[in-house]
Amino acid sequence: MLLVPLQATPSQTLSIKLGGQSCAIALRTNGPNLYFDLRKDNSPIIVGSICRNRQRLLVGLGYRGFIGDFVFVDSQGDEQPVYSGLGTRWNLYYLGADE
Repeated sequence: MLLVPLQATPSQTLSIKLGGQSCAIALRTNGPNLYFDLRKDNSPIIVGSICRNRQRLLVGLGYRGFIGDFVFVDSQGDEQPVYSGLGTRWNLYYLGADE
């Protein structure tokens, strides 16, 4: 499990290497919800996945060629992720293929 560095902003994009893969992660807020996009080598893996506490974001998408998964974890309870607590209260973790 690897912590993905996030900022407490309503929208952000970051480039990161995970499991030997070049990834671009975008998070955006729309109303009360936070949404997740993932690109690998400039190809979309998932777009517009709603973020929920302790729920994997890519379950069942292994056929799209991405190795691993992501999960948000609330360190102070069991609430859904909100941008204002990203990187402090809500952390995003990359889970390798064997996790």
